Amino acid sequence: MTVDREGGRLLVEQLLVQGADLAFCVPGESFLPVLDGLHEHRDRIKLVVCRHESAAANMAEAHGKITGRPGLCFVTRGPGATQACVGVHTAFQDSTPMILFVGDVGSDFRDREAFQEVDFAAMFRPLAKWAARIDSVARIPEYIAHAYAVAMSGRPGPVVLALPEDMLSARASVPDCAPVVVPQPGPTEGEMARLRSLLESAQRPMVVLGGPGWTPQACEDIRRFAEANALPIGCAFRYQDRFDNRHSQYLGDVGIGINPALAARVKEADVLLVIGARMGEMTTSGYTLIDSPVPKQQLVHVLGSPDELGRVYQATLPIVSTIAGFAKAAAAMQSVDGSRWKASVGQGRESYLAWTSRLAIPGRLQLWDVVDWLNKNLPEDAIVTNGAGNYATWLHRFHRYRGLGCQVAPTSGAMGYGVPAAITAKIVHPKRTVVAFAGDGCFLMAGQELATAMQYDAPVITLVFNNGMYGTIRMHQEKHYPARVHGTAIDNPDFAAYARAFGGVGEVVEEAAQFGPAFERCVASGKPAVIELRMDPEAITPTTTIAKLRAAAKAG
Repeated sequence: MTVDREGGRLLVEQLLVQGADLAFCVPGESFLPVLDGLHEHRDRIKLVVCRHESAAANMAEAHGKITGRPGLCFVTRGPGATQACVGVHTAFQDSTPMILFVGDVGSDFRDREAFQEVDFAAMFRPLAKWAARIDSVARIPEYIAHAYAVAMSGRPGPVVLALPEDMLSARASVPDCAPVVVPQPGPTEGEMARLRSLLESAQRPMVVLGGPGWTPQACEDIRRFAEANALPIGCAFRYQDRFDNRHSQYLGDVGIGINPALAARVKEADVLLVIGARMGEMTTSGYTLIDSPVPKQQLVHVLGSPDELGRVYQATLPIVSTIAGFAKAAAAMQSVDGSRWKASVGQGRESYLAWTSRLAIPGRLQLWDVVDWLNKNLPEDAIVTNGAGNYATWLHRFHRYRGLGCQVAPTSGAMGYGVPAAITAKIVHPKRTVVAFAGDGCFLMAGQELATAMQYDAPVITLVFNNGMYGTIRMHQEKHYPARVHGTAIDNPDFAAYARAFGGVGEVVEEAAQFGPAFERCVASGKPAVIELRMDPEAITPTTTIAKLRAAAKAG
């Protein structure tokens, strides 16, 4: 379409060409023409107005994770952009397609340190795949098409575009861009033949799944491939929904606090097939499971970008392919005789079940029983989100993820993520149960977004693990400076009353028997809800206490 349009409307209509239907923002006067363009098309793009830019950016990042399409966020210059940085950083580390639009000062004020002026291209360059400023209204279609292409191609990631005020209010008569078509590389016949040859000669193969770009069909194809070849499966840090955790060949998560038996299996594998996971610090236990640059294992590394292959590890067989393309080829590959390792896979499964069996902790509230209740009672398609903190160990280690799209979590380790991500998940999938796990510190970084959940009818249920401290930092503090507690204690509000103040539901749980009825009341209410889980501060992790940490530090 070629018509004379104001820049703000032109930009919104290019987003529509690319299939956009949802965007997040905290409004600012610097991008009023965009808000007007969104008003013009309010029946086609839902605009979610948030209370803080960090939450808006996290919601957009979560949208990119959930849909595989760029999550969209609009913020104003200066403070708005700096507060949105956390979502951009998560999108970069998590390889999530996202576009952050930042309202900017007018071109005639540039380079004078005008009100809230920042060089956004320079500021975001280390955090984004591409950061630029649109100076010409006529080039909006070009920039939007390029932003979508960059965000979705190769290793997906965030793009940041600054929008000068005068550019947005200028007019131009230019044609629309076309929908972006992302290249879909796949494995060659020779690469699949080499993979089969490696597996045919293997004695101790191991498969690790992770990364973006998975589809239900890809998950199904990998399941067929794993079953046909009797292969053991692990999932990378915070990608545990790539394979049904109840499957007999699933051996656990390859991440923080890994089962030592699984860690040994990865280290001792003779063929290590990694599909989609970059194998960063968290997944490799600080780069100890795989030697760099040349692994002891024969590494077969499947990634969508040639730039990532060989960046840390020199693979025996690097394969540039989309997940879907590789999974389809793997499912069609002639199977090998897996009898050599089949018994070992069974042993690995037994180790996983033992590793995730019940653990008792100090205090009345036994968190294993809470997670066990969720495992038994959540709907099959329930979505669980979380931020960062020791509390997340209860989720990652003991929860059974059933399939793709049931987990939304930041590999960047960002606090304050779980609640915004849950709100996005509920808006995208209103009929699915959505549960957010949050520590007391983590929750209060985004608790104000309960107002957003109320406004947009997103009845998420948030579990707040209240132990009165920044638990992960306290754990490290006790290891290195035992009994010298400083800077990690926090005084909390009544979280249940806090939720009710927004018009939601608040519950307090002090022992596991109270949890099920409280959760069911929250579901029945149809409102955003908070369940405060009051923990004994001694229960610093599932396997140790503050007293034990102090004793170990003193003995060491």
